[in-house]
Parts: sequence; structure tokens; C-alpha cells
Amino acid sequence: MSRQKIYLLLGLILFSSAIGIFSWFARAAEWTPAEIKTLQSLSLSSLPPLAPDKSNRVADDPRAVALGQQLYFDARFSKDGAVSCASCHMPDLNFQDARAHGRGMADTRRRTQSIVGSAYFEWFFWDGRRDSLWSQALSPLESTNEHGGDRAQYARLISENYRAEYEALFGALPDLLDSPKSNVPAHASPIGDETVRAAWDQMPRSDQENISRVFANIGKAIAAYERKILPGASRFDEYVDAVTRNDSKRTNEIFSADERAGLKLFVGKANCVQCHNTPLFTDDEFHNTGIPQHAETEHDLGRAEGAIGNFEDEFKCWSEFSDDAERDCPQLRYMQARGGEITGAFKTPSLRKTQYVAPFMHNAWYTTLSEILDHYNRAPAATIGTTELKPLNLSEQELKQLEAFLLTLTAPVNAPPGLLQDPFATK
Repeated sequence: MSRQKIYLLLGLILFSSAIGIFSWFARAAEWTPAEIKTLQSLSLSSLPPLAPDKSNRVADDPRAVALGQQLYFDARFSKDGAVSCASCHMPDLNFQDARAHGRGMADTRRRTQSIVGSAYFEWFFWDGRRDSLWSQALSPLESTNEHGGDRAQYARLISENYRAEYEALFGALPDLLDSPKSNVPAHASPIGDETVRAAWDQMPRSDQENISRVFANIGKAIAAYERKILPGASRFDEYVDAVTRNDSKRTNEIFSADERAGLKLFVGKANCVQCHNTPLFTDDEFHNTGIPQHAETEHDLGRAEGAIGNFEDEFKCWSEFSDDAERDCPQLRYMQARGGEITGAFKTPSLRKTQYVAPFMHNAWYTTLSEILDHYNRAPAATIGTTELKPLNLSEQELKQLEAFLLTLTAPVNAPPGLLQDPFATK
């Protein structure tokens, strides 16, 4: 080999080494070890398996999932036979709707929340007034603005339409539901209009307990179904995987420069990660972010109301309807129940979506992501309570970069396709 060829070969080797070193330094310059650790903490690969729900012994029973799917889509579980859980929590709209306020029998005062990934949460509803997935499922069923029905009606529906499926999971239905000797009123509940409540008050205590237990089990079956609706891996998760593997070529393919810059802002200068953390991009806590209030809901106290609701809920963690024999309930016993910090505070929503469905925030105040980001950038004073926000002073370009990143979090849900279908649609 000539000396010229040797020099050329050595030059190629040195050039290749330089490229590798440059790539390593480029990656090191883009993300520090601490930042990489933060990115990994946000990835779905860091999401632990769902913990068993001690309060719901059928939570992971496939038979309960099947029954829960039926109940979720069954519009007979409403006052007028036209409202189901899926009426507001639509599978093709991120398990939300596109309305400013959820609507069943009438408008509710808040935006419909998604159920995707909700099985990981400790608190439910925007104000956190329920402490389990199954107790949350019960509340809309008797809400006058949502399903508008009552537990006696629902217990009878179970007896007449789902007896075999129910009894396979929960044991025999109470004799008082056996027709034609049933003495249970057609409509009765401790919640509802005067007629429904009066009928409930006339029932023996033992009958009330039996009907309420059937009602609780309806919620447990629906919760078993909802536990299967989980977030799917997004481009963000692919990006974190590529960063972890130090695959700079792949990171550049997955994210644009603006998306990378937006992520950098999210975990850094903008500090969105302070509340939108964990693989679900939520801390499952409550914050006052100064969202303006509509005139008709100007006294919506948020978590300050929800904390009261936790203690008033007859299906709360330590109730007789929980399957947890210990009923320890630390999240309920030690929750913050009063104080200025929770006045006007609302639950941090997950940023993982199948799609971003407008409008946004608990009261649907904003209609675009750019409006939300502008709000957080300005940090206006709260109309009720005190906002936790401080002005971010981000430029227009930085706000657009943040929005570009947020769109990388969208992905189809992780659930068996059959569970996303209305079982009544083909009947």
C-alpha cells in the first residue's frame, strides 16, 4: 500500500471518529443527564402496571369487563332511556365530547373529562369529589343533569336484563327484586326529586342497603371496563426511547426542531412539568391557575367543594360498599380539606390524548391550545382564590414551539379494539 493511500485511510478513520464524537457531544449538549432522566420519567415505558383495586374485587375480572362494557353503552340506564356513559365519553373523541358542558338530561356546569388512563388516578371529577373509579361511575347515573335515573330503577334493569352476568360476579340478586312479588318501588333513591326520595324513605333499611349494594356493583363493573382504556404510545415516547439509545439520527426523524425546542421549554424554562408530570402528564392534584369564570358559575369553588363531597359520598373509600376489608384510605384521611390553596383549584388534566378536542379547561373557557398557552404566559389574577401561576415571559416563537410539542403527545388508546365498540350498535 502506498504512503498516499495509508494517509487517506488514516484520514477517513479520523474523520469517522470525529463524526461519532461530534454526535455524542451534540446529544450531550441538547439534553443533560438530569433532563434525560426527566424525559424518561414522562415516558409510557415508566408507567407501572395498574395496581389492584382493593375496593373493587372484580376490577380485573374479564367477566366484569364484559358486563361493564354493556352497562357503559346501555342508554336504558337513564331517566329517558336515551343517555349512556358513551353519550358524553365518546370513544372517537378521546372519550370526551366536543361540547362546552357535558349534556345528558340537561347541561352540566363543567367540561366532560376523558376516562383514558383514569384508572391510575386517586381523585375523580374536576373537583376530586370521588375517590375511586367505581364511585365516580355511580355519580352521573343519579345526577339530574346527567343520566337522571335512580338506583331502584337500575337495580330492576339489572334483574331483568343482566341477571346471569351479575350473579356470576356478585352472587344472587336480593329476593326483593324477584318479579312479580317485588315490593321495590319503580323509582326510589336518596338522591333525586321529592317523589323519588319519599319512595326511598318508605323502604325498609335492609331493602335500601340491598338496592344500594346492587347499585355499587354496577359502578364496579363499569370501572372494570374503564380500567382497560389506557393511553397509547405517542411520538414523544418514541423520541425518548431514541434519546435513551443515543440515536441522534432517529431523534431528528421523530421530532422537528420546533418540537424539540418545545419539549425543552416544557421541562425547563416554562416548567410545565411541575404539574404535568409522571407518564400520564398529570400530578393528579388540584391547582388554581386563574382560569376566568363564566357568570353563571362564578362561585365554582372547585376542590374546596370537592373535598366536602368526598366526606359526604356514601360510597367513599371506607364505606360498607368497599371490598377493602382494611379500609385504611390514607389518601382520604390525610387529604387537604380546607384552606385558601384549594379554593378555585381544579384537577390537573392529563395531556395524553387521542386528539385535542376543543373547548378546553374545566369550564371550556378557551377554544384553542394557543389561547391556553397565552393564559399561562400572562398568568392573570384569579377571579376566585389565588392563582399559582407566575408570568413566563415566553416569546411568540416559544409559545408556538410549546404547542408543537404538545401535539406529539397524541396517540390512539391502548385497548382491545372490541372494547371501543358499542355492543348495541349491531343489535
